[in-house]
Amino acid sequence: MMKQKGIFRKILSDGWKSYEMKIPVIILFIILIMTIFSPILFQNDPVKINIKDKFLPPFFMETGSLKYIFGTDQLGRDLFVRSLVGLKNAFIIAFLSTVGMFLLGCLIGIISGYYGKFTDTVLMRITDIQMSIPVIILAITILGISRPNAFLIIVVLVLAGWPVYSRVSRSAALAEKEKEYVRAAKILGASNPRILFFHIAPVILPPIAFVSILDIARMMIFEAIFGFIGIGVQPPTPTFGTIISSGSQYLINYWWITVVPGFLLVLTLTCLNLIGGVLERSRNKILAGN
Repeated sequence: MMKQKGIFRKILSDGWKSYEMKIPVIILFIILIMTIFSPILFQNDPVKINIKDKFLPPFFMETGSLKYIFGTDQLGRDLFVRSLVGLKNAFIIAFLSTVGMFLLGCLIGIISGYYGKFTDTVLMRITDIQMSIPVIILAITILGISRPNAFLIIVVLVLAGWPVYSRVSRSAALAEKEKEYVRAAKILGASNPRILFFHIAPVILPPIAFVSILDIARMMIFEAIFGFIGIGVQPPTPTFGTIISSGSQYLINYWWITVVPGFLLVLTLTCLNLIGGVLERSRNKILAGN
């Protein structure tokens, strides 16, 4: 196994050689900059209702206006600004959910793989039970009994996603615990927690972490689905799901209400998937050569 301190640099360096990663990174960077600085770049309030400006088309259409670059919705709110706020909310929820499921899943997986026997059996059966519960059923059960908010959505996504990381990290821990450096640490008197968190975890977690970029995109999709069916973050907070859902009934005559947030979501997800795919291939190539 390669020296751990260089794994990030080597994987990123190898991935950056590909234009399949460079172009999505640049596009994603521009999108995130617009999202972060949207209150400065765009003065329109994303939740302020302006009935006199409702159903305005994008600027490139005949009756469009540069005041609302990509038009307004049925309540006269700026669609582009609302979509950027929705993207910010979706990305924060997806990122925190991915971090949570990664940490929880890897913790359970490492403990299961290292200790084995009864501990392994119990933890893996819990993992199997959790994997058998569909995400939507879990979401309806938890979010349907209370007013949905960002924290509860993160909890649902973490509960739904950690078993995958648990199984992957368990397999890696099973292989690592038999290696010479672990045996040497035991001979020198290192405790099991120290071996787990200071010897095994730093070796197996970074390669797994690169795959989690793909999960950020997957969690953004789930967040949008929750909003679309009414169990996401509630109005007036803009989310992709609520914007698309509210505009679906006007799709024939006022298509931009659903197309603008839909296009921004697809573009962001495509960039994340391309970046994650390149990093995963680079990781597999580098680890295979070590």
